[in-house]
Amino acid sequence: MKRKALIYLFTSLFLLTGIPLSFGWGIWGHKHINKAAVFALPPEMRTFFYNHIDFITEESVVPDIRKYTINDKMEFARHYIDLEDFNLPVDNFPRTMKEATAKFDSVTLEKSGILPWYIQVVTDKLTKAFKNKNKTEILFLAADLGHYIADAHMPLHTSTNHDGQLTNQKGIHSFWESQLPELFGDSYNFYTGDAKFINDITNETWHIIKHSNMLADTLLLTEKKVHESFSKGKIYNTDADNKIIKNQYNQPEHTLEYSKAFHDALNGMVERQMRAAIAATTNYWYTAWVNAGKPDLTSLDDENLTNRNKKYLKEDFKAWTKGKITNLKIQNE
Repeated sequence: MKRKALIYLFTSLFLLTGIPLSFGWGIWGHKHINKAAVFALPPEMRTFFYNHIDFITEESVVPDIRKYTINDKMEFARHYIDLEDFNLPVDNFPRTMKEATAKFDSVTLEKSGILPWYIQVVTDKLTKAFKNKNKTEILFLAADLGHYIADAHMPLHTSTNHDGQLTNQKGIHSFWESQLPELFGDSYNFYTGDAKFINDITNETWHIIKHSNMLADTLLLTEKKVHESFSKGKIYNTDADNKIIKNQYNQPEHTLEYSKAFHDALNGMVERQMRAAIAATTNYWYTAWVNAGKPDLTSLDDENLTNRNKKYLKEDFKAWTKGKITNLKIQNE
């Protein structure tokens, strides 16, 4: 079975289980973040990644599939860090996985999350894959890394109140990261400029976590204010029996009016965080490649494949410079 078909099968089974989903950025968001990040790479990397942009895009949701469908117990803690659980100022956290495991026991880390430390681990693995010019590992790890970096840009992935359960706002997690981008994301500007080298991956990772966490309270307070301004019957879509409709993530489906009011009240927060996730993803990929010695990636693909995709790369890159992500026409076999 082809990889794309396998991913589709897992996703379909996942959605049919009826489990309340907490896809970081949702399917739509993760795919658009990874896809857009490809175009910001320098030409020496962009051609190779574009040849496999379909894989990079589809693979972006696999960490969540491992978490829920395959029930990989090791996967859960990689997607978040509940900073408040540790009772430490952010600047005083252990900086690396080695330091974290020396300071905290496995039970604490499994419960409260390891996202920033795991981002560093995957970045190191990607650097090694580039050095070894291991095509399969490069693509797999790059796609996974994009997923975790995207999760780090979702404010509630850094908070103990990750689904508003502590403030009577249960369901806000999926609402912000999945429903809003799917409703309004087509108007976002996905152009983020060229990839930039990161001098210190550890510092950059914690900078992202700290900034995301600072947005969590604003996100929650904004939704609470909007909620107070709406009558109960105008918040959720209902069926003929007046039952609240559930969306594909098995979460209550908000009305378009309410969704727009929340999205507007956030004053561009969702788009800014998505753009930041795109820029960070391409920066981490680029940095891993540079730190690996800038290996030549063109030899990893058949020349005929690259030549067949040249026209499409040119067209899609031009669209991206205008802020748009087009439907892909590439050949990947």
